[in-house]
Amino acid sequence: MSRYDEEARYDRPKRRTRPRTKDRPSYDDAAEAVVITRDRGRYTCWAGPTDDGHQVTAMKARQLGRTGVIVGDRVKLDGDATGDEGTLARIVEVLPRRTLLRRSADDDDPVERPLVANADQLVIVVAVANPEPRTGLIDRFLVAAYDAGMRPLLCLTKTDLADPDPLLSIYRPLGVESVATQQGGDLTALREQLQDRTSVLVGHSGVGKSTLVNGVIPGAGRAIGIVNEVTGRGRHTSTNTVVLRLPGGGWLIDTPGIRSFGLAHVDPEKLIHAFPDLADLARDCPRGCTHAADAPDCALDEAVAAGQADVDRVASFRRLLASRATTIY
Repeated sequence: MSRYDEEARYDRPKRRTRPRTKDRPSYDDAAEAVVITRDRGRYTCWAGPTDDGHQVTAMKARQLGRTGVIVGDRVKLDGDATGDEGTLARIVEVLPRRTLLRRSADDDDPVERPLVANADQLVIVVAVANPEPRTGLIDRFLVAAYDAGMRPLLCLTKTDLADPDPLLSIYRPLGVESVATQQGGDLTALREQLQDRTSVLVGHSGVGKSTLVNGVIPGAGRAIGIVNEVTGRGRHTSTNTVVLRLPGGGWLIDTPGIRSFGLAHVDPEKLIHAFPDLADLARDCPRGCTHAADAPDCALDEAVAAGQADVDRVASFRRLLASRATTIY
């Protein structure tokens, strides 16, 4: 017997396994749903029409691997999607996203963190007083909206406490639409802006987001906090992102209060394309131009000098660019 044969007796026997198949199950007939909230690995989804659907509890299927599932995602459900008590479905596919609102943890963190998918509108809620408005954070929200391809809407609250015009004048050159509300006042103008849209509410704690949600969606029951008289800041009352149905059509996504919003993931070249008039002028910029105020030979400066661009609009756009490099809390 050869030495090879003698040692072969001690080889570990090979495991008999079934050959892998490349065939994957088809989920063409799987129920479609929208993720409306997430809690510790469980997803609550809304299956069916907006006004005549039902909630389904689901978990992410193993085959999705590291594919993230976030609030607002349109997904396909396998298993029991009846929503009956004690049932659990599986999210087996995440459908392509139309828009994606994201942020970085801070300005030195290159990792983007998806927040909400498939929203049409970013409603930036700002109190004109108590707490005082922080324009740096408003600018950052605007950058995030333009980067995501969402329509920004400025919603000013507590306008009975101070004149909103000084704040509105800062954003008029950008063409940002706005609505003004008062404590206990009429919300008709806001409802019209939300109608038949999927809107995300963002803003500092204490600006009145939960009050607005409770006002436009009777029975929403969002907790309302108070503003600290010493720090001028509000307490977090909403602790998770949740999607709520609007009476008459549309969805409203309420988010926890945000005090910082990193924008390390935003490309300045993509930002200017949110302003088609400036993007056309910037075509004459040298390669790699940042379009900032100190950028050499920037075509925006030449356009302002020639009267082809509004100086306030260019200055406002550059303020948005600069907000990417300034940490706001």
